[in-house]
Amino acid sequence: MSPRIGLDLKTIVKAAAEIADIDGLEAVTLATLSRKLNIRPPSLYNHIEGLPGLRKELAVYGIEELNQYLSRAAAETSGDNAVRAMGEAYLTFARRNPGLYEATFYTIDMEDKDIKLASEKVVNLVIQVLQHYGLQGENAVHATRGFRSILHGFASIEQKGGFAMELDVNKSFHFLIDTFLLGIKR
Repeated sequence: MSPRIGLDLKTIVKAAAEIADIDGLEAVTLATLSRKLNIRPPSLYNHIEGLPGLRKELAVYGIEELNQYLSRAAAETSGDNAVRAMGEAYLTFARRNPGLYEATFYTIDMEDKDIKLASEKVVNLVIQVLQHYGLQGENAVHATRGFRSILHGFASIEQKGGFAMELDVNKSFHFLIDTFLLGIKR
């Protein structure tokens, strides 16, 4: 069976990301995806290895998109401004793409070469930005993990509606990033 003309992996993954962002990651199934693309479900197997293959491709796509957000934010800036910009970009990505963002953490096999490569690009970008503070080697990795934990924790709590107080959530986020910056400057 030959693949449908105009249907490729990129089109499939983007359609899956749209479903995830609108209806949630759990709504991404081969049946919902084939309905969205107006194809029969078996046609998807010409491009992906079932639902696990789709989830992997969605994770890689999400990580690559996140890296683009972060790269654009960090471009032509450094130090505190770069860290703040990357923090804002991360949160913006999570807010604009809630399902795709969730896919970046969904049953990821860090031994998979594609996921590993995409993830390493994000880590290397953050490490590069943190070198401004003299952080290298293990300390750069610890700081990168800390930064990621702060960003992911905040984005995840916000997505689940966990910030119900009447305080400006963006002010809390900026306070958190500034606190991180104070810590890595010590």
